[in-house]
Amino acid sequence: MKQYDYLIVGCGLFGAVFANEMRSIGKKVLIIDKRNHIGGNVYTEDVDGIKVHKYGAHIFHTNNKSTWEYVNQFGEMNRFTNSPIANYKGELYSLPFNMYTFNKMWGVNTPQEAMAKIEEQRKEITSEPRNLEEQAISLVGRDVYEKLIKEYTEKQWGRECKDLPSFIIKRLPVRFTFDNNYFNAKYQGIPVNGYTAIIENMIKGVDVKLGVDYLEDREHWNGLANKVIYTGAIDAYYDYCFGELQYRSVRFETETLDVPNYQGNAVVNYTSKDEPYTRIIEHKWFDIVNDSPKTIISKEYSQEWKKGDEPYYPVNDDVNGALYARYKELADKETNIVFGGRLGEYKYYDMDKVIESSLELVRKEIKLACKK
Repeated sequence: MKQYDYLIVGCGLFGAVFANEMRSIGKKVLIIDKRNHIGGNVYTEDVDGIKVHKYGAHIFHTNNKSTWEYVNQFGEMNRFTNSPIANYKGELYSLPFNMYTFNKMWGVNTPQEAMAKIEEQRKEITSEPRNLEEQAISLVGRDVYEKLIKEYTEKQWGRECKDLPSFIIKRLPVRFTFDNNYFNAKYQGIPVNGYTAIIENMIKGVDVKLGVDYLEDREHWNGLANKVIYTGAIDAYYDYCFGELQYRSVRFETETLDVPNYQGNAVVNYTSKDEPYTRIIEHKWFDIVNDSPKTIISKEYSQEWKKGDEPYYPVNDDVNGALYARYKELADKETNIVFGGRLGEYKYYDMDKVIESSLELVRKEIKLACKK
């Protein structure tokens, strides 16, 4: 008899949801994580009365009522609406692209004028877009592309837009209304007490060990449980036997400033290469009200991932897709280990989709148990 029914590698949102559900039906669960805190990338830390998103902005949004109700079991959510600003060499534009953006860009006042301007500029793309640059111009025209997409995207991905696949921005939001609600989701917000409190509530009654690297002694950890839920990088699990999957990583420079208000908004994107960072987050504005006399900002620098860095964004091009398929073929043959989450599936997940994916795995595991 093993000590646990499930060993979960990684105490992020995927692992915490799975642990909560399995504990609730009487399963014994152990979570381990190589970091010294719970929560994975949604970890928040209270600093001078400000809840700091240590790994970048996390704004929960979904159109799925049951997912919204699920996460609200574990902590109250505020009604934060993400309305980022783009700063291009001192010019400020509203995001996502909407009538405020087009008015600032061209001085147009009506949707018809904005549509006509875009239609005129998109004509330079005469065939099916072959790359991100052509796709962007075909959607919003040359002016918006040059000021608000090109340099920002090249900073973010470390590649020329002409060398990036078109599908990255196939769903670029373009609105001919004065609506700057970025996600436009029915339900959205941020936990009043921070994401760490949400995770704490999810894993109550679950054994947790932090500062543990599973891959350094996997035989020991596997010996403790009947099944492993692995949320780390799938290529690392297989010792990079087919080569490394590519990711973009992010470096944060966070500082406390003795001013009550630095930029007047939670998120400001810097779309020119004049600034090496992609955006600045001012954490206090994730709260509906925060009257702290100080503020905390984080500058985000996108960089190529290398071993030892935290992998953030999968580079989902054809080459990496083919490489991941080879790793998945190995994973599908496993009997006592399941790969899940952003790194385990080499897939960018919004938080609501992480929860839904984890709950789907729970349903599969319960079905399997019923068949035995």
